[in-house]
Amino acid sequence: MSKRDFYEVLGVSKNASEADIKKAYRRLAMKYHPDRNAGDSSTDSEQKFKEVKEAYEVLSDAQKRSAYDQFGHAGVDPSMGAGHGGFGGGNANFSDIFGDVFGDIFGGGGGRGGARVHRGADLRYNLQLSLEDAVAGTTVKIRVPTLVKCNVCNGSGAKKGTKPKTCETCGGHGQVRMQQGFFSVQQTCPTCHGKGSVITDPCSACHGVGRVEQHKTLSVKVPPGVDTGDRIRLAGEGEAGENSGPPGDLYVQVQVKEHAIFTREENHLFCEVPISFVIAALGGELEVPTLDGKVKLKIPAGTQSGKLFRMRGKGVKPVRGGPVGDLLCRVMVETPINLTDKQKYLLRQLEDSMEGSSERHSPHSTSWLDGVKKFFEGIGF
Repeated sequence: MSKRDFYEVLGVSKNASEADIKKAYRRLAMKYHPDRNAGDSSTDSEQKFKEVKEAYEVLSDAQKRSAYDQFGHAGVDPSMGAGHGGFGGGNANFSDIFGDVFGDIFGGGGGRGGARVHRGADLRYNLQLSLEDAVAGTTVKIRVPTLVKCNVCNGSGAKKGTKPKTCETCGGHGQVRMQQGFFSVQQTCPTCHGKGSVITDPCSACHGVGRVEQHKTLSVKVPPGVDTGDRIRLAGEGEAGENSGPPGDLYVQVQVKEHAIFTREENHLFCEVPISFVIAALGGELEVPTLDGKVKLKIPAGTQSGKLFRMRGKGVKPVRGGPVGDLLCRVMVETPINLTDKQKYLLRQLEDSMEGSSERHSPHSTSWLDGVKKFFEGIGF
């Protein structure tokens, strides 16, 4: 029997945030606990519970989630065993899984043999870039608020020279076991709140938390060709972990600001170039901007408004590789305004001269009028 999609298991979309995934996980963990499903068999509830647990373990880890998104179940092969994040072919102990899940739900996290180490939370920083910097690449300094390990107590939370004491209520496990019907239920220790130890003399710098708030200034190297929605991962620059756990990561989310001249679509750039009707009619040469400087654009005689000119290799080189895009210039013929009497007179003379000519000077207008004539003839007018 093939495995269900992990996103389907948790009932979330593929672009769900970490908070949405955790919320769905907690709700389903409570829902599928056999004690809460008297109508289900214990085996069925246990299997659903394990399925939810496995999906969460993959989707809550940035690296595992990336591998799963790219390769599916093969990228996070659970057959490697419980030591590698899987369930060892279904041999996991249900009470162990239950303790792990509900220890996290109730804010605990204590495990067997002492206080559990928690990885620090991942952080996100929204970085706004100009189109020029996004295309060429740059290095920027950012200032990020985060939680770091307290240097005074070295993350223990205890006053310098003292140590946290083993919790007498749970014996250092962080959880207490309660009998509910046929099940032995583990819950977070009410005394140490899952840490497995208590601090009788807290550190004055962090007040017993083990972490302090701090702003970090980081240098972010932005590769050429990034676009809105791209993320740059700075490993280990997230929040410090609890109980001296490893830090999380910092994800720099790129947002490219609107440009006054260019718009970008993948590796191509677009711009509109206004031209006078004289240049459109007679032809000429214009200077147009690119991200590399000005270039000459030749306008052939008889150019119509909206015509697109392609300037090859003047676009963007994608950050993930591939050919450099093009710059596409759309010319827009401008109608003159604020005409003098003499200019109006000259335009009327021009119009009269064209009406009296046998040449077709307005190709679009002529073809449109021919189409209208055929339309009315077809319906009997």
